[in-house]
Amino acid sequence: MSNKPSGLSRFWKEVKRRNVHRSLAIYAGTAFIILEAATIIFPRWDLPDWSIDLVLWLLILGAVINVFVAWVFDITPQGLEKTKPIEEVAESEKRSDSKGWKAATYLSLVVIIALIVLNTVGGPKQLQAGDIQSLVILPFDNFTGDDQLEYFVSGMHSSLIGDMGRIGGLRVLGKTSSNKYQDVDLSAPEIAKELEVDAVVEATVMCVGDSICLQVRVLSVFPEEKQLWIADYKEEKGQILNLYNHITKQIADEVKVGLTAGEERQLEESRTVDPAALDAYMKGQYYWELLNRDSVQRTLEYFQLATELDPEWADPWAGLALAWGMFSFYEILPASSTNSMKTKFLNRALELNPNSAKAHFVNATHAVWSEWDWEKGEQEFLKSLELNPNDALTRLYYAHLLMILRRPDEALQQATLGLELDPLKGIVHFLYSMVLIHTGNYQTAIDFFEKILLTKPDSPLANSSILLPYYLTGDYEKWMQAWIRKVKWSDEAKASVVGAFNEEGHIAAIVEMFSLNEKYSPEDCYMSDGIKMIRYFHLNNYERVMDYYDKMYETISVDMAYLATSPIYEQMKDNARYLALLKKMKLPLPKD
Repeated sequence: MSNKPSGLSRFWKEVKRRNVHRSLAIYAGTAFIILEAATIIFPRWDLPDWSIDLVLWLLILGAVINVFVAWVFDITPQGLEKTKPIEEVAESEKRSDSKGWKAATYLSLVVIIALIVLNTVGGPKQLQAGDIQSLVILPFDNFTGDDQLEYFVSGMHSSLIGDMGRIGGLRVLGKTSSNKYQDVDLSAPEIAKELEVDAVVEATVMCVGDSICLQVRVLSVFPEEKQLWIADYKEEKGQILNLYNHITKQIADEVKVGLTAGEERQLEESRTVDPAALDAYMKGQYYWELLNRDSVQRTLEYFQLATELDPEWADPWAGLALAWGMFSFYEILPASSTNSMKTKFLNRALELNPNSAKAHFVNATHAVWSEWDWEKGEQEFLKSLELNPNDALTRLYYAHLLMILRRPDEALQQATLGLELDPLKGIVHFLYSMVLIHTGNYQTAIDFFEKILLTKPDSPLANSSILLPYYLTGDYEKWMQAWIRKVKWSDEAKASVVGAFNEEGHIAAIVEMFSLNEKYSPEDCYMSDGIKMIRYFHLNNYERVMDYYDKMYETISVDMAYLATSPIYEQMKDNARYLALLKKMKLPLPKD
């Protein structure tokens, strides 16, 4: 058997003879110290995050150079000399291990271990990029002493959320979820835990007049509450939009979130507004957020006033388009008479500001639910999300378009993102549940609404929306119970339907509903055309279903957009009238 050492053994002896391992150990200790110092010092010097990455890559390059130099050269009393191959080294020239080398090696090892321990269990750490990925902007405190300015303070809160929402590297929660914590006795960490966010922004409005006084602070909450930043501002009222941009940039910088070139450009845009127009717009926004039939007219009036006072400001024009859309939604006016007004105001808003996320959102909804232009709708949704990726409603309405186009996986993804952005908003719940139902996820929709009903058993939204999935999963007992809670029929009419259900089942109950609707006045037994269509669908009376669809097509009903969604699509895809209407609306046809 040969006593010749293996190649690996010879290589390791060469590494030791040339002191490569010791040189690398000392270099590693020095490099670790340099990197830790850069991590602590660079943020204090306001150097960009990539500067630390640059130091890291330079140190890695230095390690490669260190190994090369240690392998090729020796440091001798005569200076730097090229290392001889082992075969050329005489026995008398072989060096014994140096105590200095050993001491330096062990010292480097101790330094590395000590720094790792200090970094892990030591004092407070500097905030790093990626530590904060989500935040909530809490309702602004009104310290002006004037309760009549609540509409303005509320509008400032909405505007900063919208401005911060343009940062793609942050998840910024919507206003409804934030408003839950108005005047509640909870700490910032408790709020953050409930909302599953990393940081909390608090703001106090101290004066509103010709100038606005505002204090903003940012708190990190894990592992404990810590104030990251605080600033006071006093700005002329007409410069408030520029102030939001400035605050947004400062917060992004403080929480170490990098801005894209596009986001930088948006936040550099400057816009002075007429103070009176700002007041009118804030009032319009306040009434818009009430989102009910009675508030639509007030919304329209204030947005109209804002356009008259400052006709070059895009946001009020986009608000007008939204308000006119609500007239048709609440059936105050037919869509045929409101669409031209929506288009007019939308075009003006986009002409004034092509980068208005709100205007692109309204344009998208108009394209989908009024023009049935699916391609244009998707382009506008994507543009709006590019400009403001944190808008929950844009995500959810885009999810509806995706399910309309029968792209269920994408629809569910967008709907989930929307729910995460404003998890306490009622309309968000409704839009999310419709995605679940119309993509065939009936049991998931039931679970979602039953969770809401545990805390809000009288929720009109939950009791109304849960009816269809209960029916489609065959849980007719719960379907009947939810119907009783939901409808505002007379007690006599309700009792008649329940009696038919108990005696003959769910089909008899539906037949009785139609009978009572014809017998009694709408006040006692009201059924909308949409509800009647669903009831005929349950009765498998597809010709009557198509009669309603033809009527809805002629009146440009928003419900027509959902023609190709489940469950109607699955059960009627062999119906000739249904297929013809799908082709007419350029919706996906069933595959052979």
